[in-house]
Amino acid sequence: MSYKDLLVHVDESKACAKRIEAAIGLAAAHEAHLTAVCVRAEPPALAYATVQLPQEVLQALSREATERAEGALERFADAARRAGIAYETRMDRGVDVDLPETLALHARHADLIVVGQVDEDDPAVRSRGLPEEVTLNSGRPTLVVPYIGAAATIGERVMVAWNASREAARAIGDAMPLLERAKVVTVVSVNARPDALGHGEDPGADIGAHLARHGLKVEVERLEARDIDVPNAILSRLADAGSDLLVMGCYGHSRLREMVLGGVTRTILGEMTVPVLMAH
Repeated sequence: MSYKDLLVHVDESKACAKRIEAAIGLAAAHEAHLTAVCVRAEPPALAYATVQLPQEVLQALSREATERAEGALERFADAARRAGIAYETRMDRGVDVDLPETLALHARHADLIVVGQVDEDDPAVRSRGLPEEVTLNSGRPTLVVPYIGAAATIGERVMVAWNASREAARAIGDAMPLLERAKVVTVVSVNARPDALGHGEDPGADIGAHLARHGLKVEVERLEARDIDVPNAILSRLADAGSDLLVMGCYGHSRLREMVLGGVTRTILGEMTVPVLMAH
């Protein structure tokens, strides 16, 4: 099994080059086609100012936005040509609030979309909730690359955050092309209780057996987090194990569900230091 059609979000953020590097490395490893999508920025204010602003001002603003988007796509194309992968570039348009949905629409025609972790200190970041919103709306897995960058290889030592949920099962299925190439896959359950929330008599054992039947080298761990919360227990174990990829479900929807489970997603996406593959 392998990914054959990948998508990467390209923008003007400081971390974009590292995101492109990770996406190109993944495309090369899987001999996949890589499409870069840049959504040309259209500030919402323009929609309310079209009557007042002179036509030449509107044209200048539009031209400037197009030139910035073209520059971002050309930087991607240069890197893709040097790597010798199959690629294409696309430009779309939309106001900032529409950015996640626009990317989600493009992602529906790919095996996987690569986006960047949100850097709160970068003014070029246009959507603070982009990774999770793309995941919740695309129907495709999302690989989130840390703004500090990723290792040269992604997926040699993989950790799976397992809570026996539908979302976690979906994430494992979507990550299978990476899991099958991994040297070791560690399935981690935090504060899991037998027969609770679908865990079964021995939490982690059933999913471990399932992955082993696919020929994967699997380790199953149960963590007890007493002094720290669940997401920080996962992040701590991730660092201790030297993992280079985390696979997990992405949770959202109702306010109650977000309060109970969504905090795990938010904390990990905010503090991650290795790529995270999410699915919903």
